[in-house]
Amino acid sequence: MRASARCFLAFLLSLVAAVPSWAEDFAFPRFAVREVVGNGATIHVRSGGAGPAVVLLHGYGETGDMWAPLAVELARDHTVIVPDLRGLGLSSKPAGGFDKKTQADDVAGVMTALNVVQADVVAHDIGNMVAFQFAARYPERVRRLVLIDAPVPGVGPWDEILKNPLLWHFRFGGPDMERLVAGRERIYLDRFWNEFSASPARFSEGARRHYARLYALPGAMHSGFAQFAAFDQDAIDNRAFLVQGRLRMPILAVGGEKSFGATMATVMRAAGDDVTEGIVADSGHWIMEENPRATIKLVRDFIVR
Repeated sequence: MRASARCFLAFLLSLVAAVPSWAEDFAFPRFAVREVVGNGATIHVRSGGAGPAVVLLHGYGETGDMWAPLAVELARDHTVIVPDLRGLGLSSKPAGGFDKKTQADDVAGVMTALNVVQADVVAHDIGNMVAFQFAARYPERVRRLVLIDAPVPGVGPWDEILKNPLLWHFRFGGPDMERLVAGRERIYLDRFWNEFSASPARFSEGARRHYARLYALPGAMHSGFAQFAAFDQDAIDNRAFLVQGRLRMPILAVGGEKSFGATMATVMRAAGDDVTEGIVADSGHWIMEENPRATIKLVRDFIVR
């Protein structure tokens, strides 16, 4: 190979090496991006594909980007809608509205803006709590519901789950805590990515850098703490719903094998009449990082029934 050709090849390889690993992992090819304004917030939304609609709701420590592999797979035969929750990712950082009833209205607003009447809803972590309230408030808009690896305030064994010392962060927040983590977002978030993983190395360095940058945006950590601070109100709202009724749509309750496991089905059987248990094998809490193939198969098999 001539010296000039070798130099050019080396240059190309250096460009490839410079691209962060998450650039491909978090890609949404052929997805449109828009901002949906209303209900006191601006929600950043990705949408793509064609067919029956699916809404994917993320949790804390991540953004809608976590769903990229699942979104691309489902977009082969579904319309896939992936918002960032208010206050997180590229959505706006409003002063309030972090109770899950308000965020359920955010989801309804996104669907209406995209002319979607009904959808399957797939959620993880805090996304579960938003999805639960969305299903409670708008049951006619939810065909099937998938909740993955996080409890729902006030539902089932909630009070026992709160006693787990790993969940101390549920009560962590306020201006002093925000000052402590300012500029140290990566240190704070690493604790979650490591302790809630079965295999922390599967939560890649590229993904950690990506999310740490997003949580370092002005107002993002405040919004994250506010998501947790709303749990007491969320429990009141969810219990009030259960006094009047239950969820009737088919529900898939999924736990990471080395995280919530079968407890997810226990939680949702306290609130739903048609609950199927699912387990993501060889995974802790971060199902899309630790075992995305198994997660995708569980979700697809359930929603295409």
